[in-house]
Amino acid sequence: MTRPELRLGSHLLPGLIAVGLFAVMAWIFLNASFGQPATLEGGSVIESIGFSLLNIPDVEGTFPAEGFLAAFILIALALDAALDGSIMLARRDNEEESLVTGLRTDGGDDKGGDDR
Repeated sequence: MTRPELRLGSHLLPGLIAVGLFAVMAWIFLNASFGQPATLEGGSVIESIGFSLLNIPDVEGTFPAEGFLAAFILIALALDAALDGSIMLARRDNEEESLVTGLRTDGGDDKGGDDR
């Protein structure tokens, strides 16, 4: 029976680089200091987002923000065009033919039904 052998060579270099990079990043993350987290007091963030999307001026209890009505309308138009395109692609080319043949529940047999 043979014993396992340790093969040393240049094929170990990427692994050693990865271990070194991990050690450097771990040292940076463990020694990093962060300040106190910022909080928002006295207003509703959700309402502020909704009012800014619809370009409604400052309302009591919300945070001032820029209006995004143009972006909101452009996104709505893009989604509508995507929906229309998907409906167009899902339609059959020849609707009259699809009404005549319909769906086949007999496995696609051209005989049209049971063989009695």
